[in-house]
Amino acid sequence: MTTPLRIGLAGLGTVGGGVGKQLETEGARLASISGREIVVSAICARDRSKDRGFDVTGATWFDDPVDMAKNAEIDVFVELIGGSDGSAKSAVEAALSSGKHVVTANKALVAHHGAALAALAEEGAAALNFEAAVAGGIPIIKAMREGLLANQISQVSGILNGTCNYILTEMEETGADFTDVLADAQKLGYAEADPSFDVGGTDAAHKLAILASLAFGTAVDFSSVYVEGIETITAADIKFAAEFGYRIKLLGTAVRNEQGAIEQRVHPALVAHSAPLASVSGVTNAVSVHGGYVGNVVLTGPGAGEGPTASAVVADIVDIARGIAFPPFILPQSQLKPAEIVEMSDYSGAYYLRLKAADRAGSMAEVTKALAEADVSIERIVQRPDQGRDGEWLPVVLITHETREATMQRALALLSEHADVVSAPVVIRIQGS
Repeated sequence: MTTPLRIGLAGLGTVGGGVGKQLETEGARLASISGREIVVSAICARDRSKDRGFDVTGATWFDDPVDMAKNAEIDVFVELIGGSDGSAKSAVEAALSSGKHVVTANKALVAHHGAALAALAEEGAAALNFEAAVAGGIPIIKAMREGLLANQISQVSGILNGTCNYILTEMEETGADFTDVLADAQKLGYAEADPSFDVGGTDAAHKLAILASLAFGTAVDFSSVYVEGIETITAADIKFAAEFGYRIKLLGTAVRNEQGAIEQRVHPALVAHSAPLASVSGVTNAVSVHGGYVGNVVLTGPGAGEGPTASAVVADIVDIARGIAFPPFILPQSQLKPAEIVEMSDYSGAYYLRLKAADRAGSMAEVTKALAEADVSIERIVQRPDQGRDGEWLPVVLITHETREATMQRALALLSEHADVVSAPVVIRIQGS
């Protein structure tokens, strides 16, 4: 008889509890699929008295996840603690160094230390699976590790943070401003008490760094991701974007150019109404992958929550039970080379520009002159005296032709010093598809 696959669960919060419940509820079916029983043999959690929603009586309790990783009689260490360093990192390192397989939902850990952890996994002939680290219940890692292998991937783009997508959707549907919608999101549990990790773009950047490594066969490199959040987006921007045929989304985008250099960026973007990502609303995530043979593939689904995230963790565990193993980032770690990075200053695209200009004759001529001096060409200008008038200042929105980021930054510097412009202009890049 095949011996059971013994699991050690480190972290019994929402996701950890969900993993335990799914393994218990679906145990017989998963055993039939994998050819062996999957049992929770060890647990590490702060409170031993709390009801976890599944039977823990047969598991050995540990107070220290590192101790469990080293000494528990387990085959798979499941890390659901969170954080890029501290006990999560130490425990995963200990497990891999002991030859134990690791399953994690920790995108920060993989984004910051993925290369080193992958090397440890390969040295110990252990699996390092992290499906749940990117886009929750969407099987994007499996799709890139397996289903899309024949394709040279040129671009990955996605809505990778449900909190931001919920906020932007609510702003569009209700007309409320960012701060009010954020407060409601916190009350509903969609946003943390400290939401900066989400709304500032860091969470999405972690996920993008992982996707870029898988897509392009390069070492994961979070430090090279350009990051910009949604804090400056207003209800007025949402309305103006709609007038132009766009929706505003926080996008994570990784692109490989014809020379093989890679750009990695997270920022708000105007997305055309006709584009697949534009229709993704609420807390839903979506990832678009462009392959040389399949064209554009879009995967959409829940990006967080107990059920979706736990199901991704369980799927990774079942792969191990079935004996399915891949190098963590598709290629062996020794073959993953540092990417040649396209600096953000070299990015090229069209821009949405909102500013407050003096309500006087000749004011717009002066503004457009300043932009022309910076070599920025204007496609459209819209003035709305009825939207956002502030005394003698009027809101003005401009859509530019394609230009380089460095050029736009020079233009913004000129505008910020211009007598006919008050406050810093709001700039949002346009990503039509």
